[in-house]
Amino acid sequence: MFKNSLLKINLSYDVTDLLFRLLFSSIFIGLGMEHLFADARIQEMMPVWLFYKRPLSMLAGVILLSGGFSLVTGMYVRRGAMLLAIFLVVVTIVVHVPALFHVPRTLPEDWRWLWDVYQRSNVIKNMCLLGGCFHLINHQVGRYTVATFITRFRKTQKDAE
Repeated sequence: MFKNSLLKINLSYDVTDLLFRLLFSSIFIGLGMEHLFADARIQEMMPVWLFYKRPLSMLAGVILLSGGFSLVTGMYVRRGAMLLAIFLVVVTIVVHVPALFHVPRTLPEDWRWLWDVYQRSNVIKNMCLLGGCFHLINHQVGRYTVATFITRFRKTQKDAE
């Protein structure tokens, strides 16, 4: 009986679009905040050959937040998705793929397996997120956006005058 009732749930395109954008962007916003405000661990895991780790981390945070908030607000979604897609490709190629073949010297030997699992999962996660970005590049955003809200607000203000 419960199974049949789940099949009858009918969410509108606008609702599922908003849910998708909120949930999909949450990883970018969360990581962006971490890059800007608590990136000590991130800097430790950056490749040793990368210079200017703090500025690079800050730049990554700004990119992640810009792209994430464009998706949440529904404004400039195509640009935000392209920005995030480029970011994912660069970070995957520059950071995560090389990390598959290089374990930090400071990592204890019995933790190497965890490093390997972590890096493989990051590569796969980034490929999945890249797929979501490709979808959003040509995605038709629903009506729950900041632009729609502003338009409706202005219209009610105009009607009230």
